[in-house]
Amino acid sequence: MATLTDTRPVGAELIKGLWRENPVFIAVLGLCPALAVTNSLLNALVMGAASTFVLVGSSLLVSLCRKVIPPQVRISVYIVIIATFVTSVDFILAALMPEAHKQLGAFISLIVVNCLILGRQEAFASKNRVGPALADATGMALGFTLAMAMIGAMREVLGAGSLLGFRVMPQAFEPWAIMLLPPGGFLSLAVLLTLFAWVRSRFGRGAV
Repeated sequence: MATLTDTRPVGAELIKGLWRENPVFIAVLGLCPALAVTNSLLNALVMGAASTFVLVGSSLLVSLCRKVIPPQVRISVYIVIIATFVTSVDFILAALMPEAHKQLGAFISLIVVNCLILGRQEAFASKNRVGPALADATGMALGFTLAMAMIGAMREVLGAGSLLGFRVMPQAFEPWAIMLLPPGGFLSLAVLLTLFAWVRSRFGRGAV
């Protein structure tokens, strides 16, 4: 049986994850990697890409199998599916980007327990056809990657005076070392959460 969300345009499911239901700035999910690996823009983008691969792939498989997964073991099945994609992306990064893989360390494996990914399987992919499920997963993944990139860019620019390794600040700029440390993640997240809250209060909830 089609669910209510099946009637919504696929485009709406894709866009909602970018702004209106951004997983980090609105739903406040997936904060562990958002705080831990965003000390540079490159690390943030690699983690965002890895999470996108896992979320889109697992949503596709869960949606395809939603009618044959017994409800009593659905969570266990979702975790097995997610873990399979996480293992795949772990091996891919180790082979193609060993330096980035080393920088991200255990946080790649921790994608398995990212509440954003498991939550989308339970709340959406398991209840919708492939088209809407893929649109929802892609939108949420892009929203997550956008948030990671914003935090990573802010921390790298202020903490190192560079962006993707290229210097963007004047020579006279004194890097804020704290931005590359754990407190810098909390500070950057707080600033961006405040910005999103201001936009929502200033222009209404429909603005984001």
